[in-house]
Amino acid sequence: MRYLPRVADAELDGMLSGLPAVSIEGPKAVGKTATASRRAGSVVALDDDDELALLDADRGRLARLPAPVLVDEWQRFPRVWDLVRRSVDRDPSPGRFVLTGSASPVHAPTHSGAGRIVRLRMRPMSLAERQVTTPAVSLAGLLAGGRPEITGESPLDLADYTDEIVCSGFPAIRMMDEPHRRDALDGYLAEIVRRDFPEQGHVVRRPATLQAWLRAYAAATASTASYNVVLQAATSGHGEQPAKTTTIAYRDVLTQLWLLEPVPAWLPAGRNHFARLSQAPKHHLADPALAARLLGVGASALLDQPSAGPPIRRDGPLLGALFESLVTLSVRVYAQPSRAGVHHLRTMRGDHEVDLIVARDDGRVAALEVKLSPSVDDKDVKHLLWLRERLGDDLLDAAVITTGRAAYRRPDGIAVVPAALLGP
Repeated sequence: MRYLPRVADAELDGMLSGLPAVSIEGPKAVGKTATASRRAGSVVALDDDDELALLDADRGRLARLPAPVLVDEWQRFPRVWDLVRRSVDRDPSPGRFVLTGSASPVHAPTHSGAGRIVRLRMRPMSLAERQVTTPAVSLAGLLAGGRPEITGESPLDLADYTDEIVCSGFPAIRMMDEPHRRDALDGYLAEIVRRDFPEQGHVVRRPATLQAWLRAYAAATASTASYNVVLQAATSGHGEQPAKTTTIAYRDVLTQLWLLEPVPAWLPAGRNHFARLSQAPKHHLADPALAARLLGVGASALLDQPSAGPPIRRDGPLLGALFESLVTLSVRVYAQPSRAGVHHLRTMRGDHEVDLIVARDDGRVAALEVKLSPSVDDKDVKHLLWLRERLGDDLLDAAVITTGRAAYRRPDGIAVVPAALLGP
């Protein structure tokens, strides 16, 4: 399979140039091993029982292998974390180790590795990484505060974005034909229940209950629904509900597997510009394609394709929620090299909301609204203008992310950017 460059490539290269050990974290099949192996001088694959036994018998082996040493699926032998840490204590030369893991280990290492092993998050592929077109607008540019010129034309339309939602950002899966891709995603979800939960020390006694909870969580994509509401939706008000401790365990394990990616609420410190803000997170799975499969919808269920004329969105909010999830995934990938956090804003009464707040470490932000439409009018920017009034120069830039063709800046200063034209 042809390797498509990832935003994490440059991040990893930069880290290895000055740090002795980097741990790449993210869900299974996200591409961690492919990215790391392109830089590895040697590979220790701990999902291979022979490799694991060899390392267990000869703990000093890691230090003798050509660097960088890739330790793949390190969580299967958590003591390797401490072996790497001790080796780095003896020789802190840069670029010695890369660890990859698709889950947090059940039994944590004895030491955090702070100061020795630095973590790098890897997510499913963003729109820019999928190479659907060439980005023309940089998120880093929006965060720079200079209000850059906004131009560019995108070839994508609503049908293309719908396809990108269901195609997945997992590199190997998205390359498959549609029936095989659907089967692969279903198999991915089935393995979570059959294998991943037990490996995390949690045997699922009622798989149907977990699957129902996952479907309800997927249905809550891009919303701030409470976990009690998600639970009610999972049981539909009928039958015995699982205990709260059970659903908390679901969330904990899925978080350990990097599959739940809620967007935290933005709670600006030291600012008196706002009345009370909601603290509820927005729900997202790691990949919107997983949410679509959990809900049993493909592109044809989200969009009508008439024989003549443009595609027509089906009734209901689901496509909009999944599009927001796709944009959120992409923005998170782009924000990471800028060391920026991604949040959302919602006032307690819900009278003002901004889909994505991208915050620099100095507290200044770029604000993004996500709109499943090719066009933008005044009502679509009212929350961004409201935020600008309150933040002043602390709002570095603001944009509406759309399914349209053209990127431009409105007379009021708000940028309009097709999702495919946004990049890091």
